[in-house]
Parts: sequence; C-alpha cells; structure tokens
Amino acid sequence: MPLDESFTGRVYPPQTSYEVSREKIREFADAIGDQNPVYRDVDAAKAAGHPDVIAPPTFLTIINLASINAIVTDPELGLDYSRMVHGDQQFSYTRPAHAGDVLLLTTHIDRIMARAGNDFINLRAEITDVDGGHIATTRAQLVVRGEDA
Repeated sequence: MPLDESFTGRVYPPQTSYEVSREKIREFADAIGDQNPVYRDVDAAKAAGHPDVIAPPTFLTIINLASINAIVTDPELGLDYSRMVHGDQQFSYTRPAHAGDVLLLTTHIDRIMARAGNDFINLRAEITDVDGGHIATTRAQLVVRGEDA
C-alpha cells in the first residue's frame, strides 16, 4: 500500500522536552567510543568556548528517533515498518547542544514520493532550546521498499 502523500506538509509540534545532562552526554560518547574531552570535562569544554560539556554531533538522534517513530507508526500514513530502511541522515548545527539545554523538537514531513516501486518520505526536525534558540536542523530520508522489491 503506498504512503498517503497528503501527509506532505504536516507539522508535528513538540510533545515533550528533553533535558541534556552531562551523564547522558558521557554515556553517548562512551557508546560511540569518542574520548574527546569536550564531551566529558567541563574545563576542557569551557576552554574551547562552550558554557558546559557539549554533546557529540549525532547525540540529537536520541530525541529525533522518538519523533520519527511517532510519525512512521501512524496507521493513517500507511507505512509498513517491516519494509522500511533508513536512506539518509543529515545534521546542520547553529550551535552544539550542551549540558543544561532543554530541547524541543518540531518535525515536518517535507515530501512523500514514489519512485521505482518504492516510497520515500523526507522528514525534517527543527531543534530549539526552550527560549526558541535554534540548535540544529536534522533531515532524514526513509525508504519503504515496494511489495515487489
């Protein structure tokens, strides 16, 4: 069943906020094997010009994934999750997320299209702090393999 293209243009406002903590940053840095001191040591982060330890660039996947899952599991969209693969992911930063940030995420369905028997859905998330300051924009393309693929 093809994706419902009328979902193009839909906007999903923040459902919750996410508080970035030093511990979560450290755990993420450990998980990806990155020993950069700006992810662990407040003094190193401050020496690099940051107010506190900063999160690795892909850290925002933590909150972005929950938003993507809320969209792709919407039964009205018609997405067969068992046929979905992740096609692309991009992060564009205004500034790094750092410990103490409280983040909000607004997700947009920018485009749904069919090509060669497969469906493509392009998602964009705008991530801000609670004061409305822009942190980053993430983009993801998901591919739903056609029945014959």
